Amino acid sequence: MIIENTYFNGNVKSLGYETAEGKSTLGIINPGEYEFGTADKEIMHIVEGKLSALLPDQTDWQHFEPGNSFEVPANSRFKVKTEVPTAYLCQYR
Repeated sequence: MIIENTYFNGNVKSLGYETAEGKSTLGIINPGEYEFGTADKEIMHIVEGKLSALLPDQTDWQHFEPGNSFEVPANSRFKVKTEVPTAYLCQYR
């Protein structure tokens, strides 16, 4: 089954699905700054565009482009910001 997710007044949208390895979402982030919370560990892969992330327990924003990824621990919060529409794959493990 495919699940549709919409956040931040439609500025972040994703389609969720599940495989034998676990849940994943494919999505688009419109320009802006957003804060997310995690229940599970997340592995975020940038597919197109670029974004910056302020990860838990960090004070500096890190920059990510297509082919880059980052991990966020379970039960934490992180921020992302982008100036261009950015596509991502998020794996929940």
